[in-house]
Parts: sequence; structure tokens; C-alpha cells
Amino acid sequence: MWSVVKSVLAALLGVQSNQKRQEDFSSGKPTAYIVTGVVITLLFVLVLIFLARFAAR
Repeated sequence: MWSVVKSVLAALLGVQSNQKRQEDFSSGKPTAYIVTGVVITLLFVLVLIFLARFAAR
């Protein structure tokens, strides 16, 4: 699971190598990447909302 999280984070930041991307696409389990991507994106948005509300006070 840790490798999925690292791959999703690298892809979101745009720093994933082509070789690693090919390995991810050939793994055959897109569900893990999709769910992890959605969860990480939601966490990122919640952190941004929290920081914006904190800064507005």
C-alpha cells in the first residue's frame, strides 16, 4: 500500500518517472490507485480549507 501512496503523491506533484508510471499501469489494480488518489485529494482540500479559515481569523 505504501508504494501506491508514493506513486499517487509523485503523480499529483508531477515528478513521477516514466518507468514508474509504466510499472503502475501494468500492475493491473487501478482501484487502489483511484481510491488512494481520491482520499489524498480530499485530504489536501480539507487542509487548504482549514488553513484558509485559520488565516482569515
